[in-house]
Order: sequence, then structure tokens, then C-alpha cells
Amino acid sequence: MPPPILVSAEAGVQTVTLNRPERLNAFNAEMHGLLREALERAGDDDSVRAVLLTGAGRGFCAGQDLSEREVRGDEAIDLSVTIETLYNPLVRRMRALPKPIVCAVNGVAAGAGANVALACDLVLAARSASFIQAFARIGLVPDTGGTWFLPRLAGRARALGLALLGDRLGAEDAERWGLIWKAVDDDKLMAEAGALAHGLAQGPTRAYGLIKRALEASATNTLDAQLDLERDLQREVGLGEDYREGVAAFLEKRKPAFKGR
Repeated sequence: MPPPILVSAEAGVQTVTLNRPERLNAFNAEMHGLLREALERAGDDDSVRAVLLTGAGRGFCAGQDLSEREVRGDEAIDLSVTIETLYNPLVRRMRALPKPIVCAVNGVAAGAGANVALACDLVLAARSASFIQAFARIGLVPDTGGTWFLPRLAGRARALGLALLGDRLGAEDAERWGLIWKAVDDDKLMAEAGALAHGLAQGPTRAYGLIKRALEASATNTLDAQLDLERDLQREVGLGEDYREGVAAFLEKRKPAFKGR
């Protein structure tokens, strides 16, 4: 049986592939554990400076594998356990990772799979890909950060439409609505996503991590608090090697050689 997660590393990029193509890469407990382990390794390994997340086969991720649950009409099931132990820690790990995560959505991203994609930093999607907030179709509320991401990315009206109706949203509309960075031709997806991830891996990755932290904090900070945070983070990167290298390269009219420090 092939592993549900494939991990490889090259030139500073850790590529993580969801690998249950026969189930459209739907999540089970083993996949959750291995994905979180891969992200933790990426965070701890200084040689990894960017992460590329994608799916095997014709789909990115169909969300939770419902065949793992025995749901009967006369029995209640407490879904909060799965959310608290698996999905919430995954999203928190992704958002806190001090390195950029590029997501290549190669097919359908449904339910929790759609929201895992939205939790990434730069999302590229094949033109044939689609995003579906499938929760209401089976009587559920969007989770995995969906109710947080959707209104912030697309606005309240579109967020409600996606969540209540569960309609399929194509990649080009997702780009137009601001849900993702870019829709690309199917045959160019992995090349473009790989180039983006490798470009980020050669950049000032320490600054990238602090940019992520600042933008995350801005969702709840007052303007005064955010100005103070920008001051503190700028002090931190200003004392680092990458800033000095960036200025030197600019003045010398050459490409900077950042080290992520």
C-alpha cells in the first residue's frame, strides 16, 4: 500500500504530495499525521526554505474521507473531536510555519480540502480545478478555517453564497474573486508552481516568515498595534544578514544571495 503522503526535497523546496488518488486524496487519520509531521520537519530543517503542496491524480483533496466514519441515522457523532485533534492543529501549523507554502491545486478541492488550500500562502490552480464548500450539502458548517478565510478573501456576500449553496467555483473565478493567486493552464501548473516555490526558496525567507506573521496579526490588531508590530519586525530583519546583502546587491546592481538569516 503506497503511503498517503509523499515528501521530497530539492534546492530548498520540500514538496508534499497528498497521495490517496483512488479517494481523491480525501483525509484520513494517517494522512493527517504524516502531513503534520512533514510540515513540522519543514519548519525545523534550515535547508528547507519553502514548501510546495499538491495532490496526486485527478484531484487535490476531496476533504474528509466519509467512509472512515460510521454515521447512522439514529446515532449522534461528535465531530468536534476530529476538528480539535486533526484539522485545527493542521491549519494552525500551516499558518504559523515561518516559511512560505505554495499550493498547486491540480483538480477538485472540496470541503476541508478547499480550506487547506486556502490556508496556504500562494495558491495556484489548474484552469480545470474547482473549489467546493461542500459542507452544507451534508448538513455541516464549513470548518478547517473556511468561515475565517472565505469572508476575508472574497467578502461576506460571496462567502455566504459559497457556504450556503455549495456551488462549484472554477479556478478562473476563484482568481477573479481573490481566493487564489493565479489560475494557470493545466499542463503548466506544476512547472509554474515549482518555479514559484524555488524562487521563494532563494529569497529572504526570514523576512517571508515575518511577513506571514504580520499579515496574520493584522486580522485582529488595531492600527496602532499593527504599527508597533511592523516596527518590531523591521528591527528584527534589519539586524539580519539578508537585509545587508539585499542593500549591497542593490547598490552593486547584482542579484542578491540571500541565506534566510
